[in-house]
Amino acid sequence: MGTAFVLFYLAICRYTFCEETHLSSVDGDIVDFAFGTDKLFVQTDTWLYQMTFDFSLDISNATIYNTMVTLVPFISNGTLIICGSHEKAYCEVLDINDISKSIYMEEISIGLFPNVAFIIGRESHKYLLVAKKESQTYHSDTLVTLRSTNDLQYGKIFSKSGYQVTAGIQPKDTVVQVIDGFQLTESPHVCLLVNVMDGSESRVKLLSLDSNMTKPVRTQKEKTFETLQGAVLQCYEKGEWMLLSSAVIPGESPVLWAGVFQDKNNPVDSVVAIFDISRTHTDKVSGFCTNRDSCEPDKDKSKQKQDKVLKPAAVMLRDSSITSVAVLRSNSWVVLFCGTKTGLLIRVVLDESLEPGCPTVLYSSDEDRLFSPKMLFNPGNHTHIYLAQGKQMRKFPVAQCGVYETLTDCWSALDPFCGWCGSKHKCTFQHDCSSSEWVSVPGTSQRRETISVHMNRGTTGQDIVVTALPNLNSSIDFSCAVEECGSPGPSPCSCTLSSDSFPAQGLSLRINITVQRETHIQEVHLKNCLSIRGTPTSALCMECISAGCQWSDAANSCTWRPASTAFSAFTQDVCKALPSGQNETKPEILSMTPSEVSIHGRNGASITGQNLKSVTKVRFQGTLDCSPKESAVRHSGNSSSESLVFDIPGGTKGTVRVCVVTPDDQCHSNAKLTYNSPPICRGLQPKNTWASGGRNISIVGSRLKFVERVKHDDLPADMTPELISETLVYPSPPGVQEVSVKLIVGNQSVSCTDKLTYLPDPHFTSFTTTRTGNDMAVIIQKTADSLALNTSEILVEGLQGEKSYVCEVQRIEHSHDTSSVLCEINNQSGLSIDTVKITIGKFSDTLKRSQNLAYIIPIPICIAFAICVVVVVWYLNRKKQKMMRMQMRKELDNIECDIRNRIREGFVDMQTERSELISSTGAIPFLDYKHFASRIFFPEGGPLSTAMMKDITQLSVKEKQEQSYQALSHLLRDQLFLTSFVHTLEEQKSFQVKDKCLVASLLTLALHDDLPYLTQVMERLLAELMEMPSNAQPKLMLRRTESIVEKLLTNWMSICLYGFLRECVGQPLYLLVCALMEQTSKGPVDSITGKALYTLSEDWLLWQAQDFSPLKLTVLFAVGTEGEVSEPLEICALDCDTVEQVKEKILLTFHRKFGFRYTQQLRDIDIEYERDGCYVALQELDSSTEVKGEVTMLNTLKHYRIPDGSTIKVITRKPDAPQSPTLSLKEEPDFQTKYCHLIDPELVDDKCTETKKLKVKEIYLPKLLSTKVAVHPHVENLFRTIWGTSNNNRPLHAVKYFFDFLDGQAENRKINDPDVLHIWKTNSLPLRFWINILKNPQFVFDLEKTPHLDGCLSVIAQAFMDAFSLTDQQLGKHTPTNKLLYAKDIPQYKQEVKAYYKRVQEQSPLSSQEFKDFLQEESKKHENEFNESVALCEIYKFMQRYFNQIEEKLEQNSAPSGLKKELQEVRELFESKKKTSWE
Repeated sequence: MGTAFVLFYLAICRYTFCEETHLSSVDGDIVDFAFGTDKLFVQTDTWLYQMTFDFSLDISNATIYNTMVTLVPFISNGTLIICGSHEKAYCEVLDINDISKSIYMEEISIGLFPNVAFIIGRESHKYLLVAKKESQTYHSDTLVTLRSTNDLQYGKIFSKSGYQVTAGIQPKDTVVQVIDGFQLTESPHVCLLVNVMDGSESRVKLLSLDSNMTKPVRTQKEKTFETLQGAVLQCYEKGEWMLLSSAVIPGESPVLWAGVFQDKNNPVDSVVAIFDISRTHTDKVSGFCTNRDSCEPDKDKSKQKQDKVLKPAAVMLRDSSITSVAVLRSNSWVVLFCGTKTGLLIRVVLDESLEPGCPTVLYSSDEDRLFSPKMLFNPGNHTHIYLAQGKQMRKFPVAQCGVYETLTDCWSALDPFCGWCGSKHKCTFQHDCSSSEWVSVPGTSQRRETISVHMNRGTTGQDIVVTALPNLNSSIDFSCAVEECGSPGPSPCSCTLSSDSFPAQGLSLRINITVQRETHIQEVHLKNCLSIRGTPTSALCMECISAGCQWSDAANSCTWRPASTAFSAFTQDVCKALPSGQNETKPEILSMTPSEVSIHGRNGASITGQNLKSVTKVRFQGTLDCSPKESAVRHSGNSSSESLVFDIPGGTKGTVRVCVVTPDDQCHSNAKLTYNSPPICRGLQPKNTWASGGRNISIVGSRLKFVERVKHDDLPADMTPELISETLVYPSPPGVQEVSVKLIVGNQSVSCTDKLTYLPDPHFTSFTTTRTGNDMAVIIQKTADSLALNTSEILVEGLQGEKSYVCEVQRIEHSHDTSSVLCEINNQSGLSIDTVKITIGKFSDTLKRSQNLAYIIPIPICIAFAICVVVVVWYLNRKKQKMMRMQMRKELDNIECDIRNRIREGFVDMQTERSELISSTGAIPFLDYKHFASRIFFPEGGPLSTAMMKDITQLSVKEKQEQSYQALSHLLRDQLFLTSFVHTLEEQKSFQVKDKCLVASLLTLALHDDLPYLTQVMERLLAELMEMPSNAQPKLMLRRTESIVEKLLTNWMSICLYGFLRECVGQPLYLLVCALMEQTSKGPVDSITGKALYTLSEDWLLWQAQDFSPLKLTVLFAVGTEGEVSEPLEICALDCDTVEQVKEKILLTFHRKFGFRYTQQLRDIDIEYERDGCYVALQELDSSTEVKGEVTMLNTLKHYRIPDGSTIKVITRKPDAPQSPTLSLKEEPDFQTKYCHLIDPELVDDKCTETKKLKVKEIYLPKLLSTKVAVHPHVENLFRTIWGTSNNNRPLHAVKYFFDFLDGQAENRKINDPDVLHIWKTNSLPLRFWINILKNPQFVFDLEKTPHLDGCLSVIAQAFMDAFSLTDQQLGKHTPTNKLLYAKDIPQYKQEVKAYYKRVQEQSPLSSQEFKDFLQEESKKHENEFNESVALCEIYKFMQRYFNQIEEKLEQNSAPSGLKKELQEVRELFESKKKTSWE
């Protein structure tokens, strides 16, 4: 699962049809794999995985004790048999539908190495045949045994005992290696294929058993072994051949079998051979004994030579490094699938006479990694082949019939698996169409054309009969017509022409073939045989034969073919005896450069030899090539008979034969060329260069010797690199931006993972020199940059006049903003340089020494001038010194006094601060669930967020969805579709992170009524996310929300923890927020910037605040229209508060005391101050407002001179009152520069400097600590409520369940680092949920979060996250204050967090049903609170945007046809709905 991979595909012959659809990686190399009815089981040394056919992981079994040696599905019994060895030998029976369920286990040994094992027998008499892979010693334990599969059989389950004998097969005096074994379908015939090594001699033997279980139960094992027969499989008489892989060919009689044989003395020489292994072809076999009967070595070696020898029915693909084989049959076709040592997957089609066709390369691995010998097809319709490669399982379609859209395309493909289905009007597999309507090619021959046209002389000798033969099965009805021809011929698909009227330039015909009501049209051009004239040469002869004519040996000329002569009777062999027509000596190849290339080929290759002048092209013939590739010779002025230049075309991995072709199409001489895997670029060193270019860039990778040129994507010209010790080096060209680097290989390009960044040229500023003896040290100053230059890249020359001296660079030293280049000029006494020239690549710079003032002005003059200046200054300032001293002393005294007062005030605050801030909060203003969820799901708000919520009149009414919404809702509840839908969206480049979060929230709402299903989908997507290559570093998992599933996790946590948040955490959180707001209100708050004297954040500290005094005011609320007022309300304010701040404090105190908001909003009320029995209106701006320069000061209570204990009345703003500036004051664009409150503007014309006081920020830092002391009890209460130490809460269901899920994922991936698990859990719960709640209390409560409150909460949230951190904080004088505030508390918090995680881990696991009940209960609590239809409509918009890509993804995932049909129906319903709405 898991991680994303880049694959390259290569195909030869006419087409490439096989595209890898899936790839899955597991932990450890894959040892074996097998299929159940609908499951795939993958075995490594210590793990067993249960997957779907699409590699979706169902279960990974962690109960495997040690190395597994046996994996056998017992499908008819519904079980899976596994056996292990090493530390604890055992066999176990697992439930085939759930391998985590063990049915039976027994400690028993069946071998130390992987075995060949399979089920034999029939009905209730079935046994497990176990053959040890290799018998290393003579007379060792039995090689082949039968194990009981139930307790009713003799010896009970897993017993190998026979009745009174040791049942089994044992080699006598040879080493035997068992390669494969199987029982034929619907037959008792059991076959074992073994390599037998007797000394230096090796043979391949077939062992045959009859498993017809008609004997008594107690003797069935030994009686079966008594039927042992065998034969020697001999693919060639010469050489010692070993079997590598084996596959039985489906079908009835005869029993055909294919094997991969390798020459023991030449490992690169392999061959695929097909044998008839029917039991009737076997006989008694030597070298083996059964049931321990006379198992002594054969002293007479001649007996071994009496074994029956079987010869192959067909041999193919020699010298192609084949290592594995699998076989399918399609009607009379036999299709081989072969894997090679170099990572190729090859398909070869055999006709009914077992003649091979053109091989096709289905897949080519970038790395030369061989496939495992075992390759299997999916059960049922066999549409895919599965194979293992290292730690990866791969899956390929055997054919892609769907890519052929017309009858012509489907027929022309000549694919035995594909045929045209007349009823469906598309190209399909045979099982997808009625046999009578399936148009396919016959398996009688390897004809590669759809229609073959033959010309014969008629029976009269004067006429020419043209006959068209379609390549169709004989059972298929068709009609045929030959147009633009003469009279009708003797058959329906022929015509007759007079030889005299046959055009000399040839004849063009149109042939129409109609089959299944569809017509295939093919145009052909026929040559006039009598027009092929010239000097009798082999080239002319081959032209004649190729045109369908006959070469007459008697007349040495081309003529018509006689009547009733088979086309195959004339071949080009008759042309070999004719002269070539060339008088030149035959060309000869002496050498070829290069002799090794990548599969992309090479440009500009050369051949040296003799007599090459007449060569026109170079031909390449590989083992897998049915038709050779050719490359024309480049002709230039340098062409000679000793050398030629040409381009090597792309090819398939392996060795090909190279020859040179002359004009008569004859190929001469031989050379060998090897194709290898393409080069890989893994990175650049360094990754940057300077703008002028010339820096040596090293390309790191593998197989870089095949690279011809390097290309930057912004330059038309390429660079030629130099290969140095497996590394490519090239000089960077000039540039100005980041560029992609590509490697040119043949006519292809390979991209590098890194990009090259261009930085500005280095900037050198000055230089100095120092002499030491005869040497001179030069120090050159340079502005710091990110180039990371090294000494070898810098060339320095010192210039004295026109003479230059090399300065050898010693080192480069770096400081904060400058760098120094140190170099030395050696053995140059008396040298004095005035210029330095620096060269770096293509960049150069020249520095000149600055002229010394000492050489211009005499020293005495300078001294005299300095004395005069000093005297004048002293004289002019003498009178002012006394005054300045007095003024400075006064200022210093004031500053000292102010500092003393500030420090004392801060000390008093810290010593007297109390946390009794909140006496009563009234009712806590919780938001209801739908508003809470809406703010979590859609934090940006907007109309969409509002539309998702039902209003109060809809809550009790269950929404009746339209048919389109019902269909889409049903489709989303298909897990394959939903995961495919999610993956498709995330693969689109236009699908941004904002879209991912939106889709995740829409899915959450659409599936809110089915939380158990949503949880399953989330778990699957998370597991797949962990396997992605981008998550190769486990510690970085889930840190951000960059995918749909990560936002889903956030929403899921919010849903599951809402109850805990409301019942337990809500009150401590609200008290903390209220405490922060009350503590802030105790000191000044600047109305313009929001900064406050009492805060937790240094960024929001109002250190410029002036003196202030607290005030207690009595507030009356005007009620009615006759001047009545309410009961008085006492509020606390400051004399520096603005009018708007006083209003806010009045409304906040009202809300906090009564638990509900005042009936009117801030902008709808005014306040008045009672003075001498009259009320005076208070406004932020009026005629008395103070103006300083261009800045207007906001009115405060001090401005109105309101004393302590005054009465304020709140009135409703009168409609006819003039508009107050407060309505739009803060909305003005220049609000912060036009107005001022507590922070004095810097006024140039302010002459009253004596009123300014010392403004040093650090003096006010103790205010941060006093604020922390005031709210600290609330912080600790909140933290300990969250992690459950204050009341010893049992960890929540959702937390326990999800933490157990993370534990399981880590165990599956063998992640043993506890830090990784800690980070995963921290990123999932505290970082993803609690931090969001701590920083955004407005998600939970009906309150407004100010920027200042946000700053304070951010400090607390940072302390919360530090408690979960695994790293210790390094504190110093430059550490931010928000870290220092809680530095002493963090260690204690960390211990509590560890105890919390440990308590969750030690809690007993939740059962699946228990957690499912919890989720269903949560769904039911909030039923009908959201407009599911709106969410479904928005989801469909994304589905509509990427509809084609979703269809392709479902096709890749082999989705059922019913699912695809359901998707189309959803689309049609929405489209019809759209049309209806328009109508």
